[in-house]
Amino acid sequence: MWTNTSGLRGKSLHMFITFTAVMGFSLFGYNQGMMSGIIAGSEFVNEFPPLKMPDPVSDAVYRHINVLRGAVTACYEIGCFFGALFSMFFGERIGRTRIIISGASILIIGAVISTAAFGPQWGLGQFVIGRVVSGIGNGMNTATIPVWQSECSSSHNRGLLVCFEGAMIAVGTFIAYWVVFGLSYVDMSVQWRFPIALQVFFALIVVTGAILLPESPRWFIKQGHHAEAIEVLAKLNNLSPDSDAVLTDFNFMKADVEMTDANQASWKVIFTGGKTQEFQRMLLGCAGQFFQQFTGCNAAIYYSTLLFEENLHMEHRLALIMGGVFSTVYALATIPSFFMIEKVGRRKLYLIGFLGQGLSFVITFGCLIKDNESNAKGAVVGIFLFITFFAFTLLPLPWIYPPEINPLRTRTAGAAASTCTNWITNFAVVMFTPLFAATSPWGVYLFFALINFIGVPVAYFFFVETAGRELEEIDIIYAKAHVEKRMPFRVAKEMPKLSFEEINKQARELGLDTSAPAQHSELGLSSESSDNEKQTHNERQ
Repeated sequence: MWTNTSGLRGKSLHMFITFTAVMGFSLFGYNQGMMSGIIAGSEFVNEFPPLKMPDPVSDAVYRHINVLRGAVTACYEIGCFFGALFSMFFGERIGRTRIIISGASILIIGAVISTAAFGPQWGLGQFVIGRVVSGIGNGMNTATIPVWQSECSSSHNRGLLVCFEGAMIAVGTFIAYWVVFGLSYVDMSVQWRFPIALQVFFALIVVTGAILLPESPRWFIKQGHHAEAIEVLAKLNNLSPDSDAVLTDFNFMKADVEMTDANQASWKVIFTGGKTQEFQRMLLGCAGQFFQQFTGCNAAIYYSTLLFEENLHMEHRLALIMGGVFSTVYALATIPSFFMIEKVGRRKLYLIGFLGQGLSFVITFGCLIKDNESNAKGAVVGIFLFITFFAFTLLPLPWIYPPEINPLRTRTAGAAASTCTNWITNFAVVMFTPLFAATSPWGVYLFFALINFIGVPVAYFFFVETAGRELEEIDIIYAKAHVEKRMPFRVAKEMPKLSFEEINKQARELGLDTSAPAQHSELGLSSESSDNEKQTHNERQ
C-alpha cells in the first residue's frame, strides 16, 4: 500500500506534501497566464491564421474571431470539467495519490500534443485536442489535491497549507506572463511552443511527489486498511505507531467513518438532507466556485493583455508589460491570505472579497462608460484593485472550503462537484468574455460587479465558519442547526471549539453516533486524558 514517505516525518513530511500540492495548483494558474499572452501573439496567429485579426476589420469578423479565441481558450475548461467528473465518480475507489499521478501524466500527454501542433489546416484542431487532454488531467488534480492536503493536515494549520495551493495559482500566472513576455521578442514558433511545453516541468514534479508520498490516512480507514492508516498517522505526527496520540486520532477517524456509513458510494448519498445535510453542504462548496468565476477573475486574468490592448487601446508590447505587472501584483497580493485565513476566518474573508471586488469593478465600468485616455487609466486602477482583493480572498477560499464543509462520506464527491462547478462556469466566463467585452466594454464589468454584490448576502446567511475546527465538528454544527431549527452559521458562531471527547459526546446526543464509547474504552482513555493527548498532538505538529 501507499505508505511511503521517503524517510520524511512530521513537519518535513507536511512540507513535502504541501510542496507537491502547490506545484499541482501552479499548473492551473500557469495555463491562465500563458493563454492570456500567446492568444494574440504574432507567431501564434501566424501559425493559426483563423485567429488573426485583419486590419481593417468589420464588426462581424471582429465578433467571429473573438468567439473563436474564446473557444480555443475555453476548451481547456471542458477537459477540466470531465477530469473533475471522473474524480467525483471514481476518486474514492482509486485513491488520492493515484488520481494525482494519473492526472499529471495525462496533462503531460496533452501538453506534448499542443506543443507539436503545426500548420493552418489541422494544426489548430491538434492544439485544441491537446488542451482538452491537458484539461482532463488538471481537472482530476484540482478535484483531488485539496482533499488529499486537507486530510493530511491538522485543524490549526489546514487552512494555511491549502491556502498555499491557491497562492500558487497566482505564482503560476506570474511565471507564465513573464515567460510569454520574454519570448515575445523571439520571431519563431518557440515564442508560443516553449510556454506550452513548460507545463511538463511542473507536472513531472507533481508525479514524482505523489509517487514518493503517502495516501491520506482517512482514505486508508475508509478502505479498511487500518494498519496503513496508523503507520501514516504516526509519520505525519512524528510519533510511534503505538503512541496514545496516534491511536486517539485513528480511533476518532474510524468512529467517524463508521458513523457516516462510509462504505456507501459517496455520490449516491450526496443528496441527503436531515441532520447531516450533505446536499446543502455540497451546494455551499459549489457556490464558492461559482462566485469565484462569475465575479470576474478570469475575465481579468485570461484576457488582461487583450483588455489592455483592445479595450484600453495600449500598444501590444506595452499591453504585455502591463500584463506582467498585473500578474506580479496578483502574486504579491496572495501574501496577506497566509496570515488572515485562520485569524480572520473563511466567512469574513468571503465578505471582504465580495465587497472589495464589487467596488473595484464599479470603478472600472464607471470609467469605461465614457471612452477616453484619462478614463482608461482609471479603468486600469479598478482592474488592479480587483485582482488585489481577489488574490487574498476568493482565490484560495473556494479550494479550502469544499473539503472542510463536506462530511467524510461525501467529501471526495462534494469536492469534485465543486471543482466541476468551477470548470463549467470557468468555461462559460472564458467563452462569453471576449464577445461581451467587444459588444460593451463597460457592461461586462457592471455585470461582474452585480454578481459580487449578490455574493454578500449569500456568504453572510449561508456560509459556515470552519477555521480552527476539526473536520468532524462541522457535522455537529449542522446536526444542531437541524435539531434546533436555526441557521448553521449562527450555531457555528456560538459553539465553542470541541475536544475529541466532546465531539463524540455531542454526536451521541444528537443521534449521529453510537460507537464512540467503545472506541474510547478500547483505548482506555478518559475524557481528560483524551483532551491532553489532543493538546500534545497539536503541539508536536
